[in-house]
Amino acid sequence: MGKNLIQQARGKGGPNYRAKSFAYLGEARHVQRAPALQTGVIKDFVKCPGHLAPLAKVDFSGHEVLVQAAEGLAVGQTVFAGPGAELKEGNTLALKDIPEGTAIFNVESHPGDGGKFCRTSGTFARIITKAEKTVVVQLPSKKQRVFSADCRALIGTVAGSGRTEKPFLKAGKMHFHRRNRNKRWPNPSAAAQNAVDHPFGNKRTSRKGKNKVQSPHAPPGRKVGKIGARRTGRRY
Repeated sequence: MGKNLIQQARGKGGPNYRAKSFAYLGEARHVQRAPALQTGVIKDFVKCPGHLAPLAKVDFSGHEVLVQAAEGLAVGQTVFAGPGAELKEGNTLALKDIPEGTAIFNVESHPGDGGKFCRTSGTFARIITKAEKTVVVQLPSKKQRVFSADCRALIGTVAGSGRTEKPFLKAGKMHFHRRNRNKRWPNPSAAAQNAVDHPFGNKRTSRKGKNKVQSPHAPPGRKVGKIGARRTGRRY
């Protein structure tokens, strides 16, 4: 009997391919928008399994939010969000109120969505140019993207920049690290898998699988490799 391929099994609700979201501390996002300036106090810094960067617990007048911590913040420090906030690490402002060249993170994709871009540890984006209704931001990948001028962002750099310098030392730690975020690991090549696990899988030999051309109308379990290729081989 066969079995579902990995690309068929993912997303079906099984326990093997489900993120441990029940262990997450909550959603990291900006405080809700308000017409006036909001004042918050940093209560604590926490580590959430679902986030690579440390999170800061900020109390905005009884309303507690989780947000990516900026480099240089401390417990008990006061931060501000909204129009009129000072251009200082940890404060939240709209892109139209931030000068060009300023380092920012946790940039909103659309006004009010809480932040979608530049949220991992040690990263920052930078404002390149500003127009009346749009702002061009350079992301950590050096790609430039146009945002609405009303989108908000945090000033500074995401804390935890030395995370990638610490080795995992053993495969077990990498297993749980990837498991928390619903990432498949290890990820062997197609030819190294068994025949029931992948169409390119083979017997226990060193023979490499052949990258075959598949029809664009092939079923999901067979649609791997070159899909509907017009031609293959070297160009002369």
